[in-house]
Amino acid sequence: MSIFDCNDEMLGYHADEVTLGRKQQKEMRDRRDAGRTRLNKGLERDGHPKPAEQASQGSYAMRTMHQDPQNDYDIDDAAYFEVADLKDANGVALTPYAARERVCEALRQDDRLKHDADNKTNCVRQRYPEGYHIDIPVYRIIRGTDPNGNETATYEHASGDNWTASDARAVTTWYNSEVGELNSGAEDGSQLRRVTRLTKKQGRSRTAWKKKTTSGITMTKLTVDHFVASADRDDESLYLTWKAIHSALTISTRVAHPVLQGKNLAEYGDAEVAYFRDRLGEALKDLAVIESKDCTRAQARAAWDKVFATTYFGDRPSDDDDDKSARKRAPFVQVSGETARRDDGDRRFG
Repeated sequence: MSIFDCNDEMLGYHADEVTLGRKQQKEMRDRRDAGRTRLNKGLERDGHPKPAEQASQGSYAMRTMHQDPQNDYDIDDAAYFEVADLKDANGVALTPYAARERVCEALRQDDRLKHDADNKTNCVRQRYPEGYHIDIPVYRIIRGTDPNGNETATYEHASGDNWTASDARAVTTWYNSEVGELNSGAEDGSQLRRVTRLTKKQGRSRTAWKKKTTSGITMTKLTVDHFVASADRDDESLYLTWKAIHSALTISTRVAHPVLQGKNLAEYGDAEVAYFRDRLGEALKDLAVIESKDCTRAQARAAWDKVFATTYFGDRPSDDDDDKSARKRAPFVQVSGETARRDDGDRRFG
């Protein structure tokens, strides 16, 4: 099967309109840090202990965030408390709801914020006037020792009315290990990260889709499960990965959790996964032209534009397949998605 080569255009689109630039990376980091400072100051003001640990998770930590025109960014930043620090004035252990409510109160009393923090089922959500929000899952740290007398630490998440054994950092470790395994072999692990971002970008490319489609972590898991590498061809890798995802979801919308055995991100008949599947199916129909032997660059670009709800591909210089010099003059310099570094622990981001 031959797929029309739009790799230059895809790399340019990813670099210019999908991955976060240095300025946006700094903005995300500053937002996260400001949220941490606000929480710690609020807890201190209320006479409560601060978290023993605070750790980014989700797409921020996995470096799969993508640009959003509405600034609709979800920053996940967990707060981990010692068990002894999650007690009320009478020394009684806080319930999961009460632990989340303590975090809510610490944030609610900041008069500079337009929105009060919300006590959600699995986190505390703080919305900001600029459009983004920070989700703060609350955990407690269970200290112990193993049979050899070594200190251990396990984590329990304040989920609904229960303390549930969990640590979302394991999901980040899982994803980064998938990327690392590909990087250590013949295939391109950084391509997996780019295809993940592009898949999430397409899945949220229309404002009306955002509340109907499945979560970013579910899209990420599906991308990892069905990833098809293609050397030096992100456009081909993306297309073939989408075909594999759609084929699998046609059989079942069930998506297994990446690290919790026996648990799923989505079950059979999940409406949000089905919505994502159907939109992906429409995209594949629009892209069918790129498999035609008579496909022109103009047709291929138009198809990718429609899929991503953009004009980026069609706005690129020269629709002439043979005009190599014009293509060389196109205002695009390939920048790997792995080159930008954060300054918090020397982990990469973007």
